[in-house]
Amino acid sequence: MNSAMTSIVDGETQAGIQAYRLQQIGQRLEAADCAAIVLFDPVNIRYATGTRNMQVWTMHNICRYSVVFANGDTVLFELGSSAHLAREYASDIRPALSTDFMAVGPRGPEMARRWTESMMSLLREKGFVADNGKCQLAIDRADLAMVQESQRQGLQLIEGQSVMERARAIKSGDEIEVLRRSLQTCEQSVVEMRARLEPGMRESDALAMLIEGSIRRGGEYPETRLLSSGPRTNPWFQETSDRIIDNGDLLAFDTDLIGPMGYYNDISRSWVVGDKRPNSSQRRLYALAYEQMQHNTELLQVGMGFLEYSDKAYQLPDNCVPNRYADVAHGCGLGVEYPLIWYREDEEWGAYDGLFEENMVVCIECYVGELDGHEGVKLEQPVWLGADGPVVLSDYPFELDYL
Repeated sequence: MNSAMTSIVDGETQAGIQAYRLQQIGQRLEAADCAAIVLFDPVNIRYATGTRNMQVWTMHNICRYSVVFANGDTVLFELGSSAHLAREYASDIRPALSTDFMAVGPRGPEMARRWTESMMSLLREKGFVADNGKCQLAIDRADLAMVQESQRQGLQLIEGQSVMERARAIKSGDEIEVLRRSLQTCEQSVVEMRARLEPGMRESDALAMLIEGSIRRGGEYPETRLLSSGPRTNPWFQETSDRIIDNGDLLAFDTDLIGPMGYYNDISRSWVVGDKRPNSSQRRLYALAYEQMQHNTELLQVGMGFLEYSDKAYQLPDNCVPNRYADVAHGCGLGVEYPLIWYREDEEWGAYDGLFEENMVVCIECYVGELDGHEGVKLEQPVWLGADGPVVLSDYPFELDYL
């Protein structure tokens, strides 16, 4: 086990987490009446096997995958040059076949045929082929050549991302505790960044300090570059630039850091940089965002519907609605996960219903920026839906003296 993992969890706990995750996947596969699922998404592979291999690179290069059976058996298909990375975690490691054009060029159709044949052979090996010779396999992501060749050879591929999202949504007690420990490494990095931050620095300097602190504490990589200052805080989603941060500017950021063991350290904070006190506009924006945060956190409860939650969520002032955040809340684990709770104004883009369940972890998203306003405030915190109600997992304080 590498040092990044041992810093927040022991081997026995890690083994328990992996056993729980395979159980979760197995239960979801059985509910879908499917014997196995093939995983290409490196985050899903991480969840199922505990292995990582060039996580960002393999998100856009199809070169490794894993097959997980409902009974818990797992086969990892790994890059031949790096199979040694997984030997501590997987007992059955086989060479991966890629159809990615970068890797195989015009031989894609040939490799798709070989991949399909290898999947059918594996299902036969494990005893999961129907009497009529048909094979069925869930899949989370798929290359078009693989899909076309699977159809030609009679390998039935069924949608499997829902299997993984629902499995990942419900955490074990150990997972919640390890996520809390991972968040602490993020919070320590935020404390360090704030202590070093001074007017005259660039936004990119601040982001570099935050990422460096996370990496030094066992973190892995950032998923976004959402740290901005002054007028670049409104509207939101402006990526970090080389803008010089002035004394009295609002600084706002979303950490979006993949921490130790791949956990998603997702908190947002905003504060005034330098020795100036917040002005009346900054105080008003902060108070609205904080009120939104408190209301939406306290509103969470097991058994509540997603759409009902949207209906009852904090209502922003009319002049802040156009610049609202992308969602009201979202699941959190190894990334942004199911469920995603939409604003009702955005229902046409995919809002769906469901129920909040015990042991989900949900990030409450809050952003307040007036239409054509000067600055905006971003706040976010992860909340565990426990049996006795919502429990905030982040200990990093808010700027209560701004209220």
